[in-house]
Amino acid sequence: MQEIKSPVDWAKLEAKPEFRNLLRSKARFIITATIFFMAYYLALPILVGYYPELMKTKVWGEVNIAYVFALSQFFMAWIMAFVYVRVATGWDKSAASVIKDQ
Repeated sequence: MQEIKSPVDWAKLEAKPEFRNLLRSKARFIITATIFFMAYYLALPILVGYYPELMKTKVWGEVNIAYVFALSQFFMAWIMAFVYVRVATGWDKSAASVIKDQ
């Protein structure tokens, strides 16, 4: 089998502080976003379990706070996806810059 030669020297790239900063930035965002989203997602069953009367409060006709919160999770997923795409675009630009400067 023939070895494929990469135009990028990955060992040299990995040693660069800019590359390490990029990885650190990505990890910080992804971990923070995941913790936030999981807390938001798990808040509904926790609130329904511990504060059922609050969650039964009607806000519009038969729609209560629990329904509104559940629907807000769909919007939160779209917002998180939008934010991730925006941030990832910046990472792509930083990665291209780090690779170009090697």
